[in-house]
Order: sequence, then C-alpha cells, then structure tokens
Amino acid sequence: MVRIGMVGLGKMGLSHLAIVRAHPQVRLVAACDTVGYLTDVLAKYTGLKCHDSFERMLEQEQLDAVLIATPSKLHAPMVRKALECGLHVFCEKPFVLDVDQGEQLVQLADQRGLVTQVGYHYRFVGAFREAARVVASGALGNVHHVRAEAYGPVALRPKGGTWRSAKSEGGGALYDYACHAIDLVNFVVGVPASVGGVVRHSVFSRDVEDEVYCSLHYANGSSGQLCVNWSDESFRKMSTKVSVWGTKGRLTADRQECQIYLREPHGGLPGIGAGWTVRYTTDLTDEVWFYLRGEEYSAQIDYFVRSVLQRRLDGENSFRSALQTDRVVGMILAESTVSSLQGVKPAQVPQSRGFWQRLFGAHAR
Repeated sequence: MVRIGMVGLGKMGLSHLAIVRAHPQVRLVAACDTVGYLTDVLAKYTGLKCHDSFERMLEQEQLDAVLIATPSKLHAPMVRKALECGLHVFCEKPFVLDVDQGEQLVQLADQRGLVTQVGYHYRFVGAFREAARVVASGALGNVHHVRAEAYGPVALRPKGGTWRSAKSEGGGALYDYACHAIDLVNFVVGVPASVGGVVRHSVFSRDVEDEVYCSLHYANGSSGQLCVNWSDESFRKMSTKVSVWGTKGRLTADRQECQIYLREPHGGLPGIGAGWTVRYTTDLTDEVWFYLRGEEYSAQIDYFVRSVLQRRLDGENSFRSALQTDRVVGMILAESTVSSLQGVKPAQVPQSRGFWQRLFGAHAR
C-alpha cells in the first residue's frame, strides 16, 4: 500500500484525487489546498483530512509519496521539499519553469533514490505508444521529418483569467499545450537539438501567447515542425496529433488511432503489410480499474504506484525525461517574444480591375 498526499485541488487535482482514491494499492492520507471552501467541502462530505499548508501536511502526515497538481511556478519549490523529506513525487506538467532548477531536482531525486514522474499522459495513449513502437522498429527507415500539432478552444475572447493566462505563473499555450506536443515528439522520434523560426502570437490573451509555431532541427539533419493554437474554436476539445515521415513509410497518430503506411513489410512489425494499416486506441489500450476522462489518466497513476512499489527509478516520464521537454521549451523562449494580434485588422484585399491589370497585365479578369 502506498500512502499518498495531494497538493492542488483544481481541475486536474480533483481528477487525480478521484483516481488515487479509487486505486486498490493506494491510501490517500491527506490533501492540501489554500482554498478553504474546497478543503471544507472535501473534509465534510468525504472524510478526507485536509490541510491549508503543504509544509504542515509534510510534517504531520506519514507519507510515501506526494502528487503535486499546483500552478506551474510552485512545482520546483514543492518538489524540492518533498524530495528532501524522502518522498516519491508525481508532478503535473510542465515539470519546472527553470531548466537549472530542474537539473538540481533531477540530481536530488537520483541521490535519494526516489521515484519521479511528470503528468505527460499522452505517453499512455495506445495510439501514441504504437507510433513510438513503429518508429523504434525501423520500419519507416530513416526518419527525416516530424510534425506535432495541438489545437483547441481555450482562449476565445479577450478576458482576464486564471494562472494559465499569466506569464509569471507559467501559463500560456506554450506551457499548457505545446509542452504536450513537444514531449510526444521526444517520445516518438527523439529530442531536437535546436529550434528556429519561432512565432508566438497573443491572439486574445494579454500576457501570454495563444499560438506557437516553430521549426525543429536534429543533429542528424532531420527536421520537424511544431504547430500549436489554443484559440481554435473549430475543435471541441484539445486535439493533438503527431506525424512522422521516413524513407520507407510514414505514420500519423492522434488520440483515436495510429495510421501507418509502409512501402514494404518489415520484420520488426509482424502482421503489418505494405500500404496502409490503421491501429485503433481501443485495441491498443489495456483496460483500467477506474475510468475518468480517458484511460491514460488512470494508467499513468497506476504506473507511478507500481514504480513506487517496485522502486523503479528509470520509468516512463521521469523528471529527467520531462526536463528534456523543458529544455526545448527554453529554446523556444530564447528564440522569441510574444507579439500581440489584438486590435490588428485583417489585411484589406484590393478588388478593383485596375489593380489586377497592373499586377498581372491586360489579360487579368
């Protein structure tokens, strides 16, 4: 049995709380949040012991691990306190906002022999795991290009907001959306060596970007693209996709399926012939004991619990792995500033016949 304490009871925190309480090998000892209404309601109706101070919870409770689901700027100090108390740590993404701090925390966890994991749940989606397996098999040949896309309807009008819309809090499309796509790129094809051509636009938000676009460059000459926009209301919810091109085939994977095209069969993928093959997430995902929002959310918590029980220190989504994503985010930040599109009117296209004749000659119609 793993004794866990939770800090942060926002949207993701409450989801994690439900999953953790349902896990057969976990005892949720206590939870912590500074919002008294939340802790009062939880204590009254669930009997869960609640604290308004993270430090007090660590001092008073007998814990094996903590789950941190607070705003991003609080991750580093809370992770450090937990590690110094000898606790295993599951931390929501992004890991940290400062790469140097992240490196220190990785070293501290290694020194203490503690299990660490960051909440990049897409690595537990069957279709994305299949994409990583196909690339690793060599069936696509030499990979020469990758594209990661993430779109969704988060910021759709100018307004004030939560910590996610504040630069100092670690919000914005880069940290909230793009980090998922970047982590998938790292997972499926590897970590890029540099980035370029960075565009970060503030479409509706005042302090952070709402869209991010850039090129990815690999040491072997391969290339990539990152395309992220959380101000796209044509999507009902966040939609993330990864596409990979190789000399012998290509693939595209999203939450629902992995589409694979091979020029010829490959020994590393028995049962998959030349041409198109579609593998569905429903066929690629193991059942979970508790379903909330998607199997991947329960699967990642179960993976963390089993890692703690087995003392598995080199598991999926470790601090070291998540720090690679933070490094790419750092490169994007170093190459750009946020430009605002608020108040910018669409370009007016001249419609007069005289304009087109001047541009294309007398034959313009």
